[in-house]
Amino acid sequence: PDVTPWTVYILCCADETLYTGCTNNVPRRLRRHAAGQVRYTRGRLPVALAYQEAVADHSAALRREAAIKRLSRRQKLQLCATGLPTPRTI
Repeated sequence: PDVTPWTVYILCCADETLYTGCTNNVPRRLRRHAAGQVRYTRGRLPVALAYQEAVADHSAALRREAAIKRLSRRQKLQLCATGLPTPRTI
């Protein structure tokens, strides 16, 4: 069984775009973003962690990442501001 903690996160980029991703190692992933090793954020540095949410496993992380990516920019900003997960529909 997968016991590694997974996290879904949102970054605010220098150009004010939002990047959503998931990882099982937040510090390592943030270092990769900061080092320009992630294609989307490479030209949008610096980035700031705006939101993170722990999820049960990799599969749940991918589902939650997809759900967040479907949100409007306004909804994503609201999620970042409140720090609370958005209601999930099943």
